[in-house]
Amino acid sequence: MGLGRAFTRLFTWWQGQTYNTQFFTALRGVKVGEDAEGNVYYRTRNDRHRWVIYNGEAEGSRVGPDWHGWLHRTWDEPPTERPLKHQPWEKPHLPNLTGTPAAYVPAGAMLEGRPLARRDYEAWSPE
Repeated sequence: MGLGRAFTRLFTWWQGQTYNTQFFTALRGVKVGEDAEGNVYYRTRNDRHRWVIYNGEAEGSRVGPDWHGWLHRTWDEPPTERPLKHQPWEKPHLPNLTGTPAAYVPAGAMLEGRPLARRDYEAWSPE
């Protein structure tokens, strides 16, 4: 690990866990499970604290609804012990795709590549 990476890891959290989080997890963390994205979920032995170590960028929308409910104490058992019953009409969880090529772009939006032709506007020309 380079000096820049070590310095960044000392003070930032968005590119992975900090040294403090790693130390606290090693000292008091009990691994509860892992999701499909590779995020790892922990709790303390007395279940007073619950947290996630992200696999990659720390983005809250990458936590699926099953684990989100456990993290926020909507239910006590993690999905590894008591999986949620999913309905056939439910779509799979997707993280926030804003700013990515897969982001939703409505018809006629400027980002779509072909803006709507406007008949009520004529661009000004200095000539």
